[in-house]
Amino acid sequence: MTNKPNILILYTGGTIGMIKDYKTNALKAFDFSQIIDKIPELEQLDCEIKSISFEEPIDSSNMNTKYYVDILEIIEMNYNKFDGFVILTGSDTMAYTSSAISFMIENLQKPIIFTGSQLPIGDLRTDAKENLITSIEIAASRKNDKPVISEVCLYFEYKLYRANRTTKISSEQFEAFASMNYPALAESGVHLTFNEHLLSKQKYVDEKLIIRKKLVTDVVILKLFPGITEKVVKAILNIDNLKGVILETYGSGNAPNEAWFLNLIEKAIQNNIKVVNVTQCASGSVILGHYDTSVGLKALGVIGGIDITTEAAIAKLMYLLSENLTDKSFKNYFQKSLRGEISKK
Repeated sequence: MTNKPNILILYTGGTIGMIKDYKTNALKAFDFSQIIDKIPELEQLDCEIKSISFEEPIDSSNMNTKYYVDILEIIEMNYNKFDGFVILTGSDTMAYTSSAISFMIENLQKPIIFTGSQLPIGDLRTDAKENLITSIEIAASRKNDKPVISEVCLYFEYKLYRANRTTKISSEQFEAFASMNYPALAESGVHLTFNEHLLSKQKYVDEKLIIRKKLVTDVVILKLFPGITEKVVKAILNIDNLKGVILETYGSGNAPNEAWFLNLIEKAIQNNIKVVNVTQCASGSVILGHYDTSVGLKALGVIGGIDITTEAAIAKLMYLLSENLTDKSFKNYFQKSLRGEISKK
């Protein structure tokens, strides 16, 4: 008989960890050490559950790279004691946080499942219970005595996604997330069904876990819009110590082909600022040179982000900028799928 999987819940903050004080009607942070009392159904899961909470819960709007490192260090300290991790964060920035964690951990052999909720755990119609119960069940799922999932994922409203493929699409619907360019890894209905052919396959079973805690935050997202002025673009590209730009373009990577715009992009690249082109569209891919309005960008050396999300692109940019790569290597790594974040060309 095999031992029960040990699952660690890490609560960083967010709606899921709030309960209502019925005397004051105010929301207050929930004590996750009492989780079984609040959700007795967890006792039916065939696993041992422990929890750790941030001393001060972080609202998702205050999430930053310092907290990414805090999350990582808790995983690192507990990696050998637990078989899977469920990370609870605010949903507003969950796609950014989970994408970043996916790049900061290499040779991951265990599940890290991010989840949260649209309503607090103590609310009558809450989605928190189902999201939490199923996330724990997924983290504890094993096949041939090995974890079914060995990557960073995000679970919300009956679907498990690869974390670095997700975007929050609704502030009001329970189905708050989507993964437009990659199918769901699992679906929870009457049965919990894994799409095993879509899962990340770990090749390096004996490789040691590598945790990278350094990210370069001198980056910016520049979203184009009709009427954007030279003054605005110039001001952004001339930010002190800027190292990288995620350029959110139209359609399949198109941008103004006016001389002033291309000149500013060219100058930025000459100043060793990495410029990555991602699409503003919810789905689809950047194909530089497909239309005349992206030929100029391609010629200047702008890096096509293929079908990466903006959330994953900014995380990957912060990660790769910390690696002191040559221009050629940077481009190769950015356009290569490192954690399943880009579809193979």
